[in-house]
Amino acid sequence: MSTGYTPKLRLPLDKIERARHLAADIAQPVEDFIADHTTVTVERATLRLAGASGANSEGVPVPNIIVDQVRDKLENGALLPYVNALVRTGYTTQQLNEAIAGGLNISSLPLGEKAAISAKSQELVQSFAQKVSSQRQKRSDLQKEFGQGNHSPLLYVIVATGNIYEDVEQARSAACQGADVIAVIRTTAQSLLDYVPFGPTTEGFGGTYATQENFRIMREALDQEIPKQGRYIYLTNYASGLCMPEIAAMGAIERLDMMLNDSMYGILFRDINMYRTFVDQKFSRMINSYAGIIINTGEDNYLTTSDAVEKAYTVLASQFLNERFAYNAGLPARLMGLGHAFEMDPSITNGFLLEFAQALMAREIFPEAPLKYMPPTKWMTGNIFKGHVQDAMFNFISQATNQGIHLLGMMTEAIHTPFMMDRGLALENARYVMNNMKDLASEIEFNPNGIIVSRAHSVLDETLAFMEQLQQIGLMEAMERGLFAEIKRPRDMGKGLEGLQEKGPDYFNPFETFLKSELKLSE
Repeated sequence: MSTGYTPKLRLPLDKIERARHLAADIAQPVEDFIADHTTVTVERATLRLAGASGANSEGVPVPNIIVDQVRDKLENGALLPYVNALVRTGYTTQQLNEAIAGGLNISSLPLGEKAAISAKSQELVQSFAQKVSSQRQKRSDLQKEFGQGNHSPLLYVIVATGNIYEDVEQARSAACQGADVIAVIRTTAQSLLDYVPFGPTTEGFGGTYATQENFRIMREALDQEIPKQGRYIYLTNYASGLCMPEIAAMGAIERLDMMLNDSMYGILFRDINMYRTFVDQKFSRMINSYAGIIINTGEDNYLTTSDAVEKAYTVLASQFLNERFAYNAGLPARLMGLGHAFEMDPSITNGFLLEFAQALMAREIFPEAPLKYMPPTKWMTGNIFKGHVQDAMFNFISQATNQGIHLLGMMTEAIHTPFMMDRGLALENARYVMNNMKDLASEIEFNPNGIIVSRAHSVLDETLAFMEQLQQIGLMEAMERGLFAEIKRPRDMGKGLEGLQEKGPDYFNPFETFLKSELKLSE
């Protein structure tokens, strides 16, 4: 997803390099904490990678049952008793899953020979690796045959009916109308569930449950559309909330192409404990990287609670930090869909130029990243005619600054969940604007003393000053003080803290070891 863009803002390279060094310094204490801890959902994700699946008669997922059974010994990891049970019983993973769902307590089984457990665990790791490698190859083959999308940036739309089968019909319609990326929004508050529902779902509010079966159903439907539309169609969901690693595992197995995955979003906007979130995001991103999944970060959300003019530096600082945490999890720049948004107050004089500066600055600082640009939402009023114009201006900047992933604005934002005709008009708007100014970026230069260049330099300077402060006080302290998004989050509070676990000296997780080796991460 090459941008082909030539820098024009004359941003000082030494300042950009300094920001990256600061990001590494700021992230390191958090990384040290992550290395010593696991969580209930990291363990459940590991079990899912090993093949643990299904649910009991009450709908409790098998991975949750296992973790609950071994909770008092979780410092050693949840995989050890699962593999031990496979060795002891001689069951296949499916047979063992059914037995656990039926009431088998694997924590009661005596531990068998280490050599047999080790051999079985490596068998499970290789099965996972083969499955995901096959999915990566299928994605690559389809992209080579049909191309990686009709548009640059990729046009991204949302479906969210609550019923996965209705979502499929809406996704097919969007693909026919020109969408390159289909995102299935999760049902309201699923991010706060400490389990992942099992099977297909037809009831959701404000979205559709993220389940592995729902992922499979939508992926199959979009694969059927690829030859019809003559382009690869990307599938997106959300590896966020209390089950980040588990949803990443499901996405890897079912060949999702993009996943919302931010290092701090859950802390700030869902009040999930910061310790829990930092540990979870690392393992989830390792899975995403191995599966070749593009992550989308959530800096756009900062501008829903902070002013886009005054706090633009927090967006850039977060992009630097998300980049650093992503590198630490083995993600290459080509898989970093760093986020930002078109969210200036439309009444501001020259607000368009300030938006242009912010988008162009992000492109020049992160030249290899498929930046995800978000549409105006905060300032949409329900006036659909004005909203359509705001979206057109957003479309203009996105094309002119070579963004990678373009989430389409809807003129009915702030009124209702988009209808298919709303998406059709949004796609028509984007195609018209982007086609008519396709090569504008290569035609224009900027006044070195003008508003756009001056604004970009100013925001970079503010970002450096802010990151110097973060280096001094630490990232967790900064979040406690509310320095991001003007939201304060104490480190010893928030949802999911009880699911944090310090690793013991005998912690066992060959999947983590495998991923670190494949991604060339230090132990």
